[in-house]
Amino acid sequence: MLEETFTYMNIKTLQKLGGFCSISLGLIYIIAFIVYGGILEYPKADATEIERLNFLSDNYLTLSTINLISYVLFGIILAVVVVSIHQKIKDYVPNFSILASVFGIIWVGLVIASGMIANIGLNSIIEIGIEEPQKAISIWSSVGIVSEGLGGGNEIVGGVWVLLLSIAAFKYSFFSKPLNLLGLLVALAGVLTILPFDVFKEIFGISQIVWFIWIGISMIRKPYKSFTHKEST
Repeated sequence: MLEETFTYMNIKTLQKLGGFCSISLGLIYIIAFIVYGGILEYPKADATEIERLNFLSDNYLTLSTINLISYVLFGIILAVVVVSIHQKIKDYVPNFSILASVFGIIWVGLVIASGMIANIGLNSIIEIGIEEPQKAISIWSSVGIVSEGLGGGNEIVGGVWVLLLSIAAFKYSFFSKPLNLLGLLVALAGVLTILPFDVFKEIFGISQIVWFIWIGISMIRKPYKSFTHKEST
């Protein structure tokens, strides 16, 4: 009995921690949208290499900080959310939980790697750009392609993670039906980011802000719930 009590307390604590972390992910999205879309003034399409280098140099601190927050820190916090949701559902949908966690952890790695590559590349091209601006911009373009390919340009892995969680939640009502429907929208938008249309990236980002915050509130308010039936496999 005492062991069960401690187990319950540990699960409850993890769920609340995961809830606060999930809300934090939504807030990081909002910060990234504000900085990338509203604060930074990007060079025009016809800008010279020198003008582009000056932009990167003048905004080095802002760019490196927001990359660190929106990718590296985001990935670390996301890992806590992945584990906490896995803990919440693993006893009832073990197959879905394991599969979802695989995609969740892969997403964590891709996001962190994307941010680290972007920051290392930013530092390198500023140093190279002092003597060879054209070469530096060329390298920056390559860094951007790799970074976008890993985690900034498509959200398929994150979309699949949300999709699997939403399917499991529909079956066992871990979260409310409206929240599960939102999860399906997030998942669909994430998968469709493979297409060359920025609108799907925007839909994914905006809808996932709401999804993360909603998931977080739900986990904090109802950190543990007992179910009457479990998956047989």
